[in-house]
Amino acid sequence: MRIHILGICGTFMGGLALLAREAGHVVEGSDRQAYPPMSTLLDEQGIRVHEGYDPAVLEPAPDKVLVGNALSRGNPAVEYLLDADLDYDSGPGWLGRTLLRGRHVLAVAGTHGKTTTASLLAWILERAGLAPGFLIGGVPANFGISARLGAGTHFVIEADEYDTAFFDKRSKFLHYRPRTLVLNNLEYDHADIFPDLAAIQAQFHHLVRIVPRRGRILAAAGDPHLAAVLDRGCWTPVETFAAGDPSAAWQAEPRSADGSRFAVRYRGRLLGEVHWGLLGGHNVHNALAAVAAAAAVGVDPREALAALADFRGVKRRLELRGRVAGVEVFDDFAHHPTAIRTTLEGLRHRLEAQGAGGRLVVVLEPRSNSMRMGVHRAALAAAVEPADRVWFYRPKDLEWDLEAVAGAARPPASVYDDLDTLVAAVAAEARPGDRIVIMSNGAFGGIHERLLTALDRGGVS
Repeated sequence: MRIHILGICGTFMGGLALLAREAGHVVEGSDRQAYPPMSTLLDEQGIRVHEGYDPAVLEPAPDKVLVGNALSRGNPAVEYLLDADLDYDSGPGWLGRTLLRGRHVLAVAGTHGKTTTASLLAWILERAGLAPGFLIGGVPANFGISARLGAGTHFVIEADEYDTAFFDKRSKFLHYRPRTLVLNNLEYDHADIFPDLAAIQAQFHHLVRIVPRRGRILAAAGDPHLAAVLDRGCWTPVETFAAGDPSAAWQAEPRSADGSRFAVRYRGRLLGEVHWGLLGGHNVHNALAAVAAAAAVGVDPREALAALADFRGVKRRLELRGRVAGVEVFDDFAHHPTAIRTTLEGLRHRLEAQGAGGRLVVVLEPRSNSMRMGVHRAALAAAVEPADRVWFYRPKDLEWDLEAVAGAARPPASVYDDLDTLVAAVAAEARPGDRIVIMSNGAFGGIHERLLTALDRGGVS
């Protein structure tokens, strides 16, 4: 079957393209903008990407058009496929009805940590010999690809609550029909889709309602927003997990401030200790969720803990992009105040534990829809508190006063609206030993390589 994917460079739709091609379909797609790592993955797999949404790419008519949720009425390709009565579907809908049928789906849902937790879970299952399929909104370093069909019956999917398509406003995760469900956490986000937290909780409860009674739900203990969802009604066995909460079935006990060492208990019984390369209490939480979910499908928790030590992280999750003249430049996808702060705290604790000098420098683009609308602006100054220096980049369509946030931040903070000027300023102020963390959920104009080049050319003060 010939499939054309509109919005193919999104993390979900790009992964879907890889799965469809592996399943034997002829796949190509269109997108407004392509950037690594997805553009690189598609190119490596020989999947052609057309720039823009010219309707001509839909001639002759493909057998199926899959429409990404970034597209809406008024898009020329969308208008053409409707006028021409082409056969179309949403990505999540088509995936659920075709490639996921007959699989044991393990879905990871929540506001934060979905990509890392799903990557950890897929790796644990891989190490256990289960050869899982997966579709993840990032590229796990252990696999080097964001999606594959897998030879086993299990399929791990990052299950987000964003809407499905312009013609289907249900959350994407409702199409996956999971048998094992991880509920990692729940906060208000996606303000462009949901008017309030209650609207998100309604979608999460729809998800809870479709998990079979012989399945398993792993839910974060102590999260009042998730507890409220489950209190609406749950027909599936639930096990809780948490770090430092003795009431949880699955418990993690920190052995280091930076999250690099921790012990795991199940119902009070010590299972073992982990010493791994990831940082932060949030990643301890993610690891515990993955171990619990793997146990739900029969993986020995001790085997799961051993797999964690071999986990090499995920691209764009505190990924080291380069070192120049003693300055390290990291890329991180964090775009919600909670995730920003926990990521920075983890790195701060690591630096303190190592007795490392140098500053923790943040370059942050408030790019997500919720950020641009100002939903999180009140929490942003506190989120960057662990840093020593902060540089904000103002997107053109920002709807609020970023200077006020910079002024309220504890560390010195500056605001720039020109990327070239920002790169030059950050490079000029950099010192040997600095760790520069670039935070954005987009390409950020290729700032990582531009900054590394500027540091190399200009030297470090």
